[in-house]
Amino acid sequence: MTARTSPSAQLLLSANLGFLWTELPLPDAVRAAARAGFDAVELHWPYSVPAPELRAAVEETGLPVLGLNMSRGDPDKGEFGLAALPGREADALAAFEQALGYARRIDAGNIHVMAGLAEGDAARRTFVANLRRFRDLAAPYGVTLLLEPINSRDVPGYFLSDCEAAAAIISDCGGDGIRIMYDCYHMQIMRGDLLRQAARMMDLIGHIQFAAVPDRAEPDHGEVDYGWLLPALRDAGYSGCFGAEYKPRATTDDGLGWIGRIAPRG
Repeated sequence: MTARTSPSAQLLLSANLGFLWTELPLPDAVRAAARAGFDAVELHWPYSVPAPELRAAVEETGLPVLGLNMSRGDPDKGEFGLAALPGREADALAAFEQALGYARRIDAGNIHVMAGLAEGDAARRTFVANLRRFRDLAAPYGVTLLLEPINSRDVPGYFLSDCEAAAAIISDCGGDGIRIMYDCYHMQIMRGDLLRQAARMMDLIGHIQFAAVPDRAEPDHGEVDYGWLLPALRDAGYSGCFGAEYKPRATTDDGLGWIGRIAPRG
């Protein structure tokens, strides 16, 4: 389990630049996150941006890059990940090698391995085999794989929508080097009872994300009281950054008032 922090410790926040400051070039979005007081950044698919340009912004601001997503495949064909698709192993490997190479150039610590739209035993066997191979490729560089259960309302047919299933897959892979990306938005839609579920699985959680439910906007309204939940998750043993992965109602800067209420900067 991650180290327990004191109740008075400041919450650490990461800006997910897949949704925040999307009107800016990615290096400038990193700078905007630093100005807003975030402690880190995380990415979706940064591959169109030359890695040296992004690394320069990271070094300038001092914000670590927590992670990035492996390619989802061809969005025009409805693809949302490749790693659990039987017959697409070569494509999945190429996508992972792209992600690992980029992560190394910007010193990102995690890669979200997107399973894709699939079901059944063949998909599960494919996913496990790919994860074992990817984990072995990433291990020499200290990069961890993340598996994110995604709610079946937003992405019907996504292979992984349940934390228990993710935990079983991690066990089948041998455990080391693979963790769960626990997104409070997705898990509230799927089952609720967020604190108890996350606390029970804390040893397997590598990163936590959050957004308002049900609209995925700023975390200042809706079904989940993050002013209570995030400190409770910290006190349950989570010591990493909480990833703000929400879709702003207007501009990102206009909607940042939630930070002072949920996680005041010291």
